[in-house]
Amino acid sequence: MTLSQIFLILRARWRSALVTFALLMGLVVAVTLLLPRSYTGTGSVVLDVKSPDPVAGVVLPGMVVSSYMATQVDVMQSERVIRRAIHMLKLDKDADLRAVWQEVTEGQGEFETWLAARILRKLDVKPGKESNVIVVQYTNRDPELAAKTANAVVNAYIDTTLELRTEPAKQFNAQFDESTKSLREALEVAQKRLSDFQQRNGITISDERLDVENARLNELSAQVTQVQSAANETSSRQAEAGRKGEMQEVLTNPMIMTLTASVSMQEARLNEMLGRLGDQNPQVIDLRANIKEMRERLNAEKARLISTLTVNNSVNQSRLQALRTSMEDQRTRVLKLKAQRDEAGVLQRDLENAQRGYDAAFAKRNQSNLESQTTQTNVSVIQVATTPAFPSSPRVLLNVAIGLVLGGAIAIVVAVLREKRDWRLRTDADVLEALNQPLLGVLPDRQRLPSSGRTLRLMAQRVMSRPKLIGQ
Repeated sequence: MTLSQIFLILRARWRSALVTFALLMGLVVAVTLLLPRSYTGTGSVVLDVKSPDPVAGVVLPGMVVSSYMATQVDVMQSERVIRRAIHMLKLDKDADLRAVWQEVTEGQGEFETWLAARILRKLDVKPGKESNVIVVQYTNRDPELAAKTANAVVNAYIDTTLELRTEPAKQFNAQFDESTKSLREALEVAQKRLSDFQQRNGITISDERLDVENARLNELSAQVTQVQSAANETSSRQAEAGRKGEMQEVLTNPMIMTLTASVSMQEARLNEMLGRLGDQNPQVIDLRANIKEMRERLNAEKARLISTLTVNNSVNQSRLQALRTSMEDQRTRVLKLKAQRDEAGVLQRDLENAQRGYDAAFAKRNQSNLESQTTQTNVSVIQVATTPAFPSSPRVLLNVAIGLVLGGAIAIVVAVLREKRDWRLRTDADVLEALNQPLLGVLPDRQRLPSSGRTLRLMAQRVMSRPKLIGQ
């Protein structure tokens, strides 16, 4: 069916189309006027996802993901937020609402859950397009209640967001309190063990003292080496003197050399006097006595030198033994100090580890304590819902526009349906399509014929009143 045919049908069936259109428009207007008026309170918040956390100083990684805004919308529509808003509005204490709940559910279920579901049906939460803004709308017949409910949902969402951030911190704070207490006890135990060890040994192990003791040991070791060398020398000389009876110190001694020379001269003189005076000569006897005395002095001097060497050897051996004993004692002391230092080092490391663990736990405890007490969120209210002055529904203009479009379409459909049921030939194409014969001529519309053409009018009336010929 062409557009011109539709226009011709509407022209012929305009009364039916007009009645249908009027009825539909009247129905739309009546329904619009009869529907109760509803008001919508609108509030909005913005989420700051780029600023760092005020306590931790870092940007939370969950804020930068694409699903963060959708998650926040779901949180705002959660039962936890709605329940908090109900308590803010004190709807849980409303006797009329409780009576409605009793009537609808017969007391089954929980009143706050039913009330939260009822609020959610009229609550609309929409995230902004390519922005961090969330718009909250609540519709109710009472304009003041609509605004209060929207604001209550926004405030409940902010409080819930703050709780969601502080609850883990509070739990961590409790855990850190327990761990800090146990770590403090471990630190005290490690400190007591180190103090007891120091008091038990009566010293405080330090690297400076160990260095002093090592230096003293090295000094004793050098002295032992020096005295041992001297003792070996005196011992070898003493042994040589015992084997040969003479030694270099005796032969090179000035006194021994003088006495030896004197004895040699006196013996030479004695030999001369024996050949000249005889053996019993008093001078010979005196000379022999003199020689004997000098020999005794020489032997005594040699014995004194040998005894001096023996004494020196004994002294050197005694000194060597004493130094060796001192060195062994010093070595034992150094080893003991090293063992004590190692044990003290272990205790000191245990103390340091306990101190580091306690410090780290204490720092975490302080941070979690600050996080649990924070009152700042990344949510800011940018629009507070106010009491709407005009109803949001029914929308008169929108309903009228819909009624116009829908009424016009249904009117056209009704006209076409009536034409299908009572088909008339209205155009040349209808004649050709219905009769499948060539068109010989077209009679003018009788309403447009001149008043003087009575014959033509009668002919046209006779032709138009014979439907069997035209297939009406």
